[in-house]
Amino acid sequence: MLAAQSGDEVAYEQLLRELNLWLRAYYARRLPHPAAEDARQEVLLAVHAKRHTFSPSRPFGAWITAIARYKWVDRVRDASRYNVLALDEEIAIEDHEGAAISAAALDQLLGRLKPSQESVIRLVKLNGLSIARASGATGQTAALVKINIHRGLKKLAALVS
Repeated sequence: MLAAQSGDEVAYEQLLRELNLWLRAYYARRLPHPAAEDARQEVLLAVHAKRHTFSPSRPFGAWITAIARYKWVDRVRDASRYNVLALDEEIAIEDHEGAAISAAALDQLLGRLKPSQESVIRLVKLNGLSIARASGATGQTAALVKINIHRGLKKLAALVS
């Protein structure tokens, strides 16, 4: 560490490689794998950011162990903040089969109408556009939009019954 502090890049790389190995072993006994990897990386970043704070008069082992221990405690605290919920084998999900079948049936029925009727029914009744906006979108007059909706709905009612 002293050589790394004085600018020796080779010594610094060697230090990080050795710390990496030591941290893997240190956290493998203390944390689950994903959390251990995160903690290991946090320590390496902390060493990089705070290497100037290491005092040569103190033992390096105690310094690095303190950093590793603090990061471990942080991970344990983080894990305790989240409740773990057991998932049942059978999780209730909403059934969309009926809606999908209804949508397919509606598409088939609308396909049996004249294109001018089908388009305005889709725009006004299904998409919620106003008569005026449907008129502008289709090029039909507002009166013709109303007529096509009325006739189209009448034909749909006859098809369904």
